[in-house]
Amino acid sequence: MGFDGTEVTPQIKSLIEDHHLGTILLTAKNLKFAAAAAQTTQLVLDLQTIAHNAGHPVPLAIGLDQENGGVNSLFDEAYIRQFPSAMGVTATGSTDMAYAIAKATGQELSAVGINWIMGPCLDVLTNVKNQPLGVRSMGDDPEEVSKFGVAFKRGYKDAGLATCGKHFPSYGNLEFLGSSLDVPIITDSLEQLSLSALVPFRNAISQGVDGMMVGGCAMSSAGVNVMHACLSEQVVDMLLRDDLGFDGVVMSECLEMEALSQNIGVGGGTVMAVNAGCDLVLLCRLFSVQQEAIRYLKLGYEDGAISAERIRKSLKRVLDLKATCTNWEKALNPTGILDLSRMQPEHTKLSSEAYNASITVVRDKGRLLPLSHILDSEEEILLLTPLVKPLPASALAKGLAAGGIISPGSHMPWGKSMSLMSGENIFREFGRSIARKRQGRLLHTSYTAHGVRPSHENLVNRAAAVIVVTADANQNLYQNGFTKHIAMICKSALSGADRREKPMVVVSASSPYDFALDTSIGTYVCSYDFTETALQTVVEVLVGDLTPTGTLPGTVRQKQKTHHSKQHWLVENFDEEQDATALDDLLQRIEQEGPVNQRSELIGCSSKTFALHNPDVEEAHYVVRNSSTRSLLGFCCTYLFKSTATAVVGAILVDPDRRKLSIGHSLHTRAIRSLLHRGDVNRFQLGSRLPGVYLGIPANNQAERKQLRRWFAGIGWNTAVSRPVCSLILQKLATWTAPEQISLGVQHADFEFELVHGRAYAEPIIEHIKRGSRPGVMEVYQLALADQTSCGVIQAKRVKDGSVLGSVVLCSPGASWADALPPLKDTNDITWAISSPVISPDVGEYSTLLQGLILLGIRQVKQQQADAVLLDCVSGQCSKVTKGMLTMK
Repeated sequence: MGFDGTEVTPQIKSLIEDHHLGTILLTAKNLKFAAAAAQTTQLVLDLQTIAHNAGHPVPLAIGLDQENGGVNSLFDEAYIRQFPSAMGVTATGSTDMAYAIAKATGQELSAVGINWIMGPCLDVLTNVKNQPLGVRSMGDDPEEVSKFGVAFKRGYKDAGLATCGKHFPSYGNLEFLGSSLDVPIITDSLEQLSLSALVPFRNAISQGVDGMMVGGCAMSSAGVNVMHACLSEQVVDMLLRDDLGFDGVVMSECLEMEALSQNIGVGGGTVMAVNAGCDLVLLCRLFSVQQEAIRYLKLGYEDGAISAERIRKSLKRVLDLKATCTNWEKALNPTGILDLSRMQPEHTKLSSEAYNASITVVRDKGRLLPLSHILDSEEEILLLTPLVKPLPASALAKGLAAGGIISPGSHMPWGKSMSLMSGENIFREFGRSIARKRQGRLLHTSYTAHGVRPSHENLVNRAAAVIVVTADANQNLYQNGFTKHIAMICKSALSGADRREKPMVVVSASSPYDFALDTSIGTYVCSYDFTETALQTVVEVLVGDLTPTGTLPGTVRQKQKTHHSKQHWLVENFDEEQDATALDDLLQRIEQEGPVNQRSELIGCSSKTFALHNPDVEEAHYVVRNSSTRSLLGFCCTYLFKSTATAVVGAILVDPDRRKLSIGHSLHTRAIRSLLHRGDVNRFQLGSRLPGVYLGIPANNQAERKQLRRWFAGIGWNTAVSRPVCSLILQKLATWTAPEQISLGVQHADFEFELVHGRAYAEPIIEHIKRGSRPGVMEVYQLALADQTSCGVIQAKRVKDGSVLGSVVLCSPGASWADALPPLKDTNDITWAISSPVISPDVGEYSTLLQGLILLGIRQVKQQQADAVLLDCVSGQCSKVTKGMLTMK
């Protein structure tokens, strides 16, 4: 049962003490907007204390809806983090992210004393139009909803909460007749439900979901005809329990819903719900109604309408659920603010990562994003936003409640009957943030069901670009019509020297289905909710601070047609003499295009970097040229390392102003075709240690890396086994000393180190390299051994038999192949390289051996009066081993 008020009321106290109420559902009306975390902790503790003092054998089960996105009953800016909606999480494509978010949400609820979460939401949107769930659902693909639903369930459980799947048998395809007394109807047959809507519920049951909420909707099809699902034995006992095998706690929909209370009455509905198989009957608010339900429950038992066996089974299920999530020690000692403060940094980081990964650019046919590509800062942008109520999970809702504009307990649904409020306040900060980020002017006005007014047309004509925000345009059709009208105006308003149509970006701030398949909207961005966190992330996408990586959920992603250019570019062979200057220009343009505070992998690169001229390496490079100016639009380098028969695509570079035009795809296709024709290739590899430009998929920018992984995966590469690799630089070498612990560890090891130069030492070292090296490493060692004046090899040998166990290469900036290591050219300092460590696979003391090799390497470089040392190709275990050594003192 629920109750009104942010403190314990006499009514709820009576229900606990006098009627042994054992389960309470809290809602937003119970939780203050200000200091909600502390207030909720105290409220829950007060309720549990009353139950304990009243002699309850086990604590209360206290539940809450906390779906994130726009449905957060508990909101506290200081202690409760905001995460994307269920559909927003699905858009990240990561069930690991879903698990982490569910666990973080569960930990926060557990800290304030909540022990049962009303989730996950397992509804499949088999009909996306006019469905009230919207982004509360994970999408329209049953398998995807299942996969993410199970991940959410695991996260909640690992945080210590009991779970409750909802809304059985599904709210994803409801028919609405219009009257408040008309119950929404499911018209799908049981066979249709079994193939789609029931799939997530079936999988959640198999994975041990604790509870299930059965909806109050009607069902009308061949084989089933019920007025309210939660009151039907055919739905609860037969379909849910017998057919799907669920033996957990079943909770009814709230019997105070108008259609149910008017059609049947709460008392009669209570008896019907229990007989149908419900273990808990939900009554959210009115004490008089709750008393009626209790009265009828007793009457039904006394008259024999409800059997004692039915009551005993339900009681056992509820007690079993409580045993999984609470006990008196936990219930009477909530960790509260102390625990929430500890979680805050990690959960804040997770929230940012989740929103960054969820924002989806569905289409950008005109390549309008980021806006800096098409607009100067002095040009004006027009922002057009709908009039909507703020989401409960927003600071604005908190502010409005504090000002008395809305009541803290009011439910703010997205329905046709909701009253409109001024949308300017909701989106004003969104517009201000865009203006601040781009340091330019922005005009902002709202629109309503009255459509496009003359004032709108005047502002569109005045602005250099237009952003239109929609929020569930499928349900609010005026938004659809308004957006189409503005798009028509923009297409007819030719501007600029090249007479292009006026740029227009549509941002869906809720359901992605507004224009997902409508290709007349050329640039379409989805945020999946319009909380402040979501909208701020959209701003970062619009201005280019964030590369969006989200994808549309479910089958709409599969239906979505891609609009990348299908051009096939002429790919020519690279001419080292004629194209050198043009390649240097291309490298400079790409390097300058990156973020100011982020180091580019191309720093220190030149056209010489890619030309190895090594007899043991076959190389072939390709370009896409502007046939008139001879400038390079793209470049690709390839190598065949003969020692390992490994074909390498070393780099694919595309002019920043010519991306998304298939230049990279054309270069890649030519490169792979040429490598395949050689016939003596054992394996293919992305990136190379020689030259050391890209050691794999670029890792400096995590968002970009994720996007590139998808791009390479889409053209056939197995990116699942890729790993971040980087280079480390130790500067101020003159003041560096080795950590004492590492020096002592190396001295007592069972191996000795030796610096060698020249081919006289080649045979044992080369045999060692063959046993444990990666492609490109053999050639590095051969170059180093051939250049004994500028390079050397440090080898580690086992004392008892002299076998080589490990090695690294030392390379001075004057080496013949130093151009192939761009970081050596990065600064004005004298920088040496410690390159390509190779440790024998059968060495037990990996860390000590590697540290010894690097330690001796740094000392040797220091003796050469170098200013800095580069340690290249650091990854995985190597990174952990070297981290403690590169500490300057």
